[in-house]
Amino acid sequence: MEVNVLHIFYQNQVSPYIQPYFDTGRYARMTDNWHDVATVGTIQPGGFEVVDIDDIMIAVFNIDGQYYAIEDVCTHDGEELTGGPVEDDEIICPRHGARFCIRTGEALSAPAYEPVPTYPVRIENDKIQVQVDT
Repeated sequence: MEVNVLHIFYQNQVSPYIQPYFDTGRYARMTDNWHDVATVGTIQPGGFEVVDIDDIMIAVFNIDGQYYAIEDVCTHDGEELTGGPVEDDEIICPRHGARFCIRTGEALSAPAYEPVPTYPVRIENDKIQVQVDT
């Protein structure tokens, strides 16, 4: 859905004409929602760090110098993924062996069939940042 937004803010507040649409969720928030999670270099290649952003546990991985972020949850059983081994760009669920692609979140093997949520990652002023809309 493409949304054209014109003149929705007046004196740093949402226009009273637009507010009902914000209240019903028809418009996305107009904020970046980038969160600092680590400093560049603290997550070594092949490693990861788990962070809590607004009650969402997110695993941030360094795969060959590129950072990726996925929700730390197996879509098969709702438990954490980070107790399992990491092989190349895949993480393996420690309980039932489901594999997930760290780059895309795709479920690669049974018993998981749904992808794990992924989050955009960027480097800003030597900080690794993850974008989470809550």
